[in-house]
Amino acid sequence: MTTRSEETARGQGADFDAFYAATAKRLVATVYAMTGDLAEAEDAVQEAYVRAWQRWDRLTREGDPLPWVRTVASRLAISTWRRTRNRLRAQLRHGPGADVPELSADRVALVEALRQLPPQQRQVVVLHHLLDLPVEQVAQETGASSGAVRTRLSRARKVLGERLTDTGAFSTEGAASHG
Repeated sequence: MTTRSEETARGQGADFDAFYAATAKRLVATVYAMTGDLAEAEDAVQEAYVRAWQRWDRLTREGDPLPWVRTVASRLAISTWRRTRNRLRAQLRHGPGADVPELSADRVALVEALRQLPPQQRQVVVLHHLLDLPVEQVAQETGASSGAVRTRLSRARKVLGERLTDTGAFSTEGAASHG
């Protein structure tokens, strides 16, 4: 016979498992877009889910746990990124390693352009444009004011527009052939 606390724990485990299955892949993609490093993105996301599991009762009582997990994963990844900035700069100079799967020219151009943005600008671009979060939610998740988020977005859009136009990867001919 199972106790009530065992049943509750099993139910919470099932809820967490379903949450993880529904959100992990997209969260890894989000953090990867912020960092440009898949292994670091996977590590940061995994650690964020471990921390979420440790607080699962509180997170689910407060509502949707995804913004909390995304914020933790982003902060972990950015912290790692800052510590390994020199290694990433060397990778940018020498190109990706041979074990990186081949990506389309558009994705390569976008990832390279995102990598060249300062971390705070990259983070708001990914949250706002790739995840379609409103500016207010981006501000809440990053700890910045809405005005700061708008400024970062504006500066990042300008830089991305110049870099992506310069690469020719997003030409109007290419867009027309896909539509």
